[in-house]
Amino acid sequence: MAQADQPITKLLLAWRGGDEAALSALMPIIYDQLRNLAQRYFQSEGPGNTMSPTAVVHETYLRLIDAEVPWKDRAHLFAVSARMMRRILVDHARTQRRLKRGGGQRITLVDAMSPQREPRILELDDSLMRLSAMDARKAEIIELVFFGGLTYAEVATVLSISEATVHRNLILAKAWIFDDMKTGDATATVDA
Repeated sequence: MAQADQPITKLLLAWRGGDEAALSALMPIIYDQLRNLAQRYFQSEGPGNTMSPTAVVHETYLRLIDAEVPWKDRAHLFAVSARMMRRILVDHARTQRRLKRGGGQRITLVDAMSPQREPRILELDDSLMRLSAMDARKAEIIELVFFGGLTYAEVATVLSISEATVHRNLILAKAWIFDDMKTGDATATVDA
């Protein structure tokens, strides 16, 4: 376990043991790391995203506090956070799409005729769901790295596989996701 991970793991275990002071010490550390993850994600998104990194972090943070999870370590915490962030981003993108398509708003003929690309998060989520149907572990690796910002070592720990397997699976999964998002439906299988 890396030196920087030890305080988080110790605080998680203390909190799990009922030490409320550990939670107070843990939250600023978690908040800062979640904020960094959200900012990295939003840097790769184009303009027009109506949700801010701060909003994603706050929502994730609130869900983490209320989660009844027997925390193991930092990697486990950020694996759960990755799933929460993905769900928050996907739910928000779906809401925006629904609103864009007339969910209570007046739409002009020009608006209706203009070709609008859906937010990339929805494309990624759809692609991840297709990949998950074929190879759940590869989809989970993408989720942990992309949404959770976990390192190869952390993903290997969470999934109980080697770092080399994480690397190999990530390369194959990225290639599959890229092809799938280009075509809208990758028909190739994910080998290895």
